[in-house]
Amino acid sequence: MANHQFSPLVDSIIEGMDDRKADKITVLDLSDIENSVCDYFVICEGNSNTQVDAIASSVEEKVRQKTGEKPWHVEGQDLAEWVLVDYVDTVAHVFQRSTREFYDLEGLWGDAKITEIAAG
Repeated sequence: MANHQFSPLVDSIIEGMDDRKADKITVLDLSDIENSVCDYFVICEGNSNTQVDAIASSVEEKVRQKTGEKPWHVEGQDLAEWVLVDYVDTVAHVFQRSTREFYDLEGLWGDAKITEIAAG
């Protein structure tokens, strides 16, 4: 994985995504944006409902192993087109490609500092 300096939580989310071969892992740093909903979005995509669900589960497992944290809220696992794993200050978004393109979080939060993570 690329050399990056984020919080242990963000690094654990990235590692969980990478473990399940997530595509296009991107970190949006929202901490300097007024009225942002949290400090970080960590976004990735999978190729199927099964992979999206597996990535989201891997994120939860890796974060619990590395930081002891459990998500405050998880939603979207029933359809697995967009699973949101909410750790309050940091939110992981696991999308299917077409759903990610449709919602375009990177475009919506264009003022954020965006870091693309190279595949591990």
